[in-house]
Formats: sequence, C-alpha cells, structure tokens
Amino acid sequence: MDYYNQLVHKIETKTANIGVVGLGYVGLPLAVEMVKAGFTVCGIDLSENKVNNLRNGESYINDVSSDDVKEALETDRFLATTDYSVAKELDAISICVPTPLSENQDPDTSYITSVIDNVKPYLKKGTLITLESTTYPGTTEELILSELNKMGLEAGKDFFLCYSPERVDPGNDTYNTHNMPKVMGGVTERCNQVGTMLYSNYIGNVVPVSSPRVAEMSKLLENTFRSVNIAFVNEIAMMCERMDIDVWEVIDAAATKPFGFMKFQPGPGIGGHCIPLDPMYLSWKAKGFRFYSKFIDLAQSINNNMPDVVVSKTSQVLNVYGKSINSSKILILGMAYKPNISDLRESPGLYLYELYKENGANVDYLDPHAHSFIDDEGEVVRSIQNSLDEIKQYDAVVLVTNHSDFDYEAIADLGVPIVDTRNAFEQFDMPHIHKLGTASKVNKREAHSVAL
Repeated sequence: MDYYNQLVHKIETKTANIGVVGLGYVGLPLAVEMVKAGFTVCGIDLSENKVNNLRNGESYINDVSSDDVKEALETDRFLATTDYSVAKELDAISICVPTPLSENQDPDTSYITSVIDNVKPYLKKGTLITLESTTYPGTTEELILSELNKMGLEAGKDFFLCYSPERVDPGNDTYNTHNMPKVMGGVTERCNQVGTMLYSNYIGNVVPVSSPRVAEMSKLLENTFRSVNIAFVNEIAMMCERMDIDVWEVIDAAATKPFGFMKFQPGPGIGGHCIPLDPMYLSWKAKGFRFYSKFIDLAQSINNNMPDVVVSKTSQVLNVYGKSINSSKILILGMAYKPNISDLRESPGLYLYELYKENGANVDYLDPHAHSFIDDEGEVVRSIQNSLDEIKQYDAVVLVTNHSDFDYEAIADLGVPIVDTRNAFEQFDMPHIHKLGTASKVNKREAHSVAL
C-alpha cells in the first residue's frame, strides 16, 4: 500500500480527517484554522469542562472567540471529545499538549508519552503525526519514533512523523496562528513533504528544515534569546537605579539606532509558558552532552530574582511613609503575565503575591482579565473590584501588568504610593510614583514631604 500518495491525495482533496490533541492556547486556535481551511477536525482533550464548553460554542481562551467556535460547529466539520478511540478515523494528528518543568526543573514529557500511549491502540497506517509541544532536541525521535518503531512501523512508509514548534503569542493583534511562519522538521524527506503540504493549507508560510532536532532547537533558540536579553536589560535596570539614571529613557534613546539594537524592556520577572521554561529544556539537554551553558543559567537566575527586586523596592517605598511591608495593605495591579489577556501561566505576579504574604503583607490583586487563581495554600484568590475608592484604601499599589483597561491618570491622582514595574505611569511625574529601573525617590525630600 502506498500510504504516502494516499495521504497526499486526501490532503489535496481536503478529505483528510485531522485530530488535534490538547485544546489549549495552541491546539484550539490551530483546530479552528484547520476547519476554516476546509478540513474535518476532531479535537481531543481530557478536560470534560473544555470539551463541554466547545460543544456549547463557548471559547475559554482570548485568541479564539465564541463566535469562531460556533462557526466551526456550524460547518459540521468540528467535533470535540475526550475519547481517544476517534484516532482510528484520523489521517493526521497534531499533538499540542503541555510540557512543564518538574520540581527539579527537568522537562516533564509525561503528557507527550501519555498521548502516544493512548493513540497507539487506534493508530492506522499512513497517519501523519506532528508534535507541536515545546521540548528539548531529540524528543520527537526518542519518545514517538522509537515507540512506533517498536510496533514494527517504518517512518516515511507506514507512518509520517514531524516536529513543528508552536509559536503562539496570546493577545498579539498582528500575528496569529494563520500568518505566523511555521517551522517543519520531518523524520524523513517524505515526512517533511507531507507535513509541509498539510500545514500549508492553513498556515501562510511553512518553513521546512532538515530534521525534527533542528526544528526543536530552533524553538528553544528563539525563546532562550529572549530570556538572555530580558535578563541583560533587567540587570541594566538595576544598574541604572544605582547610577541615578532612568533606564526607560536610556532604552528609548538606544532604540533610535536603526540597526544593531533590539528593544527589550525590564520588568518584575518573566511569565508565560515559553520564556521561563524553554531555556531550562535546552540547559538540561546540553548537560547530557557535558556542555554547561553559563549564559542560560545566569539569565534564568537574574530573571527569577526580579520579583525579589520588586519586593525590595516596595519595602524602600513604604519606608518613606513610615511603614513596612509587614501589616501593610498592598495591591498588585495586573496579575496576567502580559497585557490584555487572562493567561496566568508562570506570571511573576503570582510569585510576588506569595512573597508579599511571606513578608506579612495583606495583599490583594486587581485584574480585569484574570479573575481568580489558586495560591500556594490551595485557596482561591479573587480579583477585587476595579474601583478607585477600593484602590485608595491601600498603602501601596504595585503595577505588574500594564493592561490598557486601567485608568492610569485616575489611579495616579489618588496619591497612593505606586511601584511601577512596567513604566505604565510614564506620563505622570509625581513624587509618589516609583519606577523600576529609575533612581529611587526614597531619600528625596519631595517624597518625604508627601509622607507628611
């Protein structure tokens, strides 16, 4: 049986049935694009809550609207299920499951192995499997290829296997799943050809590379690059504080150079699934080759320490007003890891919340997008109401996420001491606003006069 030409024909005629395993920030937008391109798509997720929401036409992520889900359902070419047995009808499967770090900061690939274990009993010959989950170089071959080889199946003949790293940026109004260039690395040339052919139907630009390992490494390079540069500018911010220089003005000035400089900004820490985790996948894998990356580990250390830097600055600011963190009422403004989304994954605000609590503060948060989270004690913490009267009751406000919803002028006018970690209050030169990366006003007479 010539499974390659059979699959090519199904792709060309859009009769290929496609499965997406993992209907989160990566999988759901991908599934919607597949449906828009004319394919029949089955989304598989073990969360009954997600599946029920989708069946009812309700989206639970920012980048896919409920209208998008309803339109997909109305085509009769989209189904959501928790049942892996549907894999026996699928011609292609995209795996978009989480790949977190363990407590020891090692890659946790259990979600990937679980998918393969669940799919194997139903896998038919000629199926294309594409892994999209971020992971270390070698994962596709070590965890998927080896398992299917044990079944007596040959890649490029009996099945097709590729790695195509996700590049989802939640809340990005310019780049989405469809127009974001997509790297594709197949185990064999035929794998690469059929993977590129399928994805080109719903991705504007598919970029083939020579192997899954190259594709896996490219993803880690992208985000490790960002991690290292964010760490560098965070260190520059701390340096500028000592030197009585405004780091934000310095960055803007440097950014006027039309070449040789890329603008990165400091902040309270790094969040999201990629930047906090991807460098650790790479560092972990490199150690297996007796290679120790000083850049990666140093950058991780600097970025992970930024919440402590913010707590220290908060303490300095409160001291001006004759207060300490202990027993003070502190409000975290913005809890999501980036502006205008609800995503809390690895948000530095979560770590700040726990640090303030450890230091005895009475801490709350306000976020119009992220309405609740579960703290380290397993308790549900809910956002306070977006009310100026509420905000005025706090001893300090710490801006962590610069959502566009916030009325910065009105908040600034309240006179409550503000620790601004994002330069969100740039327009307001007031003595009670203290920016990360600028000389602290704690010893300045104008700040002291406000306290009185």
